Amino acid sequence: MCPDRNIADKRQPHIRVVDLTMAYGDFVIQRNLNFTIYRGDIFIVMGVSGCGKSTLLKHLTGLMRPASGRILFGDVDFWAVPEYRRWELMERCGVSYQDGALWSSMTLSENISLPLEQYTSLSPGHIRRLASLKLSLVGLKGFDDFFPAQISGGMRKRAGLARAMALDPEVLFFDEPSAGLDPVSSKRLDDLILEIRDSLGATIVVITHELASIFSIGSNGVFLDNKTKTMLAAGHPRDILRTSKNQRVIDFLTRGTGKRELPCV
Repeated sequence: MCPDRNIADKRQPHIRVVDLTMAYGDFVIQRNLNFTIYRGDIFIVMGVSGCGKSTLLKHLTGLMRPASGRILFGDVDFWAVPEYRRWELMERCGVSYQDGALWSSMTLSENISLPLEQYTSLSPGHIRRLASLKLSLVGLKGFDDFFPAQISGGMRKRAGLARAMALDPEVLFFDEPSAGLDPVSSKRLDDLILEIRDSLGATIVVITHELASIFSIGSNGVFLDNKTKTMLAAGHPRDILRTSKNQRVIDFLTRGTGKRELPCV
């Protein structure tokens, strides 16, 4: 399925990154980042290993304060508001980590129930039914009472996604969702991400360097560079591939071949 890039400019900004600099002490990771994530986007954060993709995720999800600059959720300056307000904003977000980050001592149902138990007043029976529904949505119907060690890596990633969806978030963040998966499983996960965006209307941010995913699901994105320590491009991934004149961007998006095909994987 090819994302439609012609509707991005008609959407409302959901998250805006303004003059953002990320650093560990005096060591700068990225500087002068400026981009917009629109409502309904599947926004790709791309770049080589070590460019700061996961660090950006930490800034967007409240785990790391910027050295300078702003991150706005709608009109709310995320890092300028009191901590309780940031928690309220993050309750509207879900995060699916690279390895699933499931509690090994809990069943899949118990893992997904955890945020519902912490942040809602629903009854135990209602919570279990919702957990079962979320598992069904990611293709794991009937696996409620399985432990993470009893299922495959791809299934654990889908279970992690089900937990990220537990509170029906407005924004879903994915950290390297296809890492360690075979091509068929990666394609199924990409299809699932598209289905979730279309069915729930969520905004999705994906941290990845997988070209198949970048071109098959991305509707917007930003390219981070580890050499210049800033962004080199922003926009629809295919537009970046077609129009960029930066050799590092071209090498990344063509695996060094320089051939600018526009794949629809």
